[in-house]
Amino acid sequence: MSVAHILVVDDEPDIRELVKEILEDEQYVVSVAANGAEARQALIERRPDLILLDVWMPDVDGISLLKEWHEADEQAPPVVVMSGHGTVETAVEATRLGAYDFLEKPLSMAKLLLTIRHALDDYSLRRENMGLRRQVQPLSRPLGKSSVMTTLRDQAEKVALTDAWVLLLGEPGVGKRLIARLIHSLSSRRDGELVEVGVATIVPANAPMELFGEERGDSVRYGLLEQANGGTLFLNEVADMDVDLQARLASALQGQSFVRVGGSRAVNIDIRVIASSHKDLHEEMLLGRFREDLFYLLNVVPIAVPPLRQHREDITDLLSYYVDFFVESDALPYRSFSVAAQNSLRNHGWPGNVRELKSIVHRLLILGSGETIEADEVDAVLGSRPLVMQQGPRIDFDLPLRQAREQFEKNYIEHQLRLTAGNVSQVAKLAGIERTHLYRKIKALGIKPKAGDQ
Repeated sequence: MSVAHILVVDDEPDIRELVKEILEDEQYVVSVAANGAEARQALIERRPDLILLDVWMPDVDGISLLKEWHEADEQAPPVVVMSGHGTVETAVEATRLGAYDFLEKPLSMAKLLLTIRHALDDYSLRRENMGLRRQVQPLSRPLGKSSVMTTLRDQAEKVALTDAWVLLLGEPGVGKRLIARLIHSLSSRRDGELVEVGVATIVPANAPMELFGEERGDSVRYGLLEQANGGTLFLNEVADMDVDLQARLASALQGQSFVRVGGSRAVNIDIRVIASSHKDLHEEMLLGRFREDLFYLLNVVPIAVPPLRQHREDITDLLSYYVDFFVESDALPYRSFSVAAQNSLRNHGWPGNVRELKSIVHRLLILGSGETIEADEVDAVLGSRPLVMQQGPRIDFDLPLRQAREQFEKNYIEHQLRLTAGNVSQVAKLAGIERTHLYRKIKALGIKPKAGDQ
């Protein structure tokens, strides 16, 4: 991972050079600025991890700069204010505007180094906590004693020891985000930030600014790639990215550099990329919906995250974990699952995987009563949704593979159309394919949706 980068802003050259020399001896990367204009330019050129800021300078005072940076970026790096003519009022104002600490000159180098270490540790912890609050999945690593989960953990731990890029493949809800977090936490970049890009949630018009940042005059907004510098960038559901944005991202990742929106200078980065997708990216590439260069960049170490139905023996452990989790996090009364209830859940189809199991446990604890969760209560929560293999038309396994696949696709699409009252758009979302592609499938398979389908 990259070492911490510190920006020293002071109009006295002797102090700048002394502090720079001492910090470089401590293995920090140091930039210097003699005034406010140079400080603004330094922030545009590279995002620092900490700023040492003098108060009195010839063009603009440090308090004004502090206010400017604090208002422009809620995740701005910590600022340690320095002054040889400070007052209590100045220190209070600096703290109110977000300064981490206020140091008086002449500087005690021992105190300065201690303050810097504490500020960097605090900033790292603050960013980590913000990231954890955004996570839905509370687990630190995948649960389960089954062979498939043991293999999955072994793969994740092995690849974490390298800096190789990883492509996580699996259905929605299987825990791809959890695997990404595990790989990052065990890697040499664990002290850096894990920045998640929820590709499907980014508004297309804002995507370039979200990813690459933006420059407007003297102000700069750091994008997600820059925030991940020295750490890991997690591209969640990368197949949902617009093809034009894929081209720009592929170029940035290939060269580990990019130009911010509105900028003119290249920004260098050092990031590891973990991507995930529930779609077959190779097929998406062949269909022209995913760029070939980006696919091969990301597909260095592919890891398949299995659906829950492939390791049903782990359901008991998952139920116990989530009961304990919600009892503690939501102060819900403890309830245990009877053997019959566990058996009902083991025989469920789990289309939503672990995410669905978590939701079911939460619902049963909130709405139910009594110390034990029985099978009839589980069946009521599961509703009438049966396993697809238990009902519906059978597939003739004596058919050639192509015909058998077409028969399954026809049965599957007709089943989804019945569930959604013929809403083709909704079926496309459930099936994870483009609507135009689904229309072609419907036509090719001779399916006749009801009039008014959309």
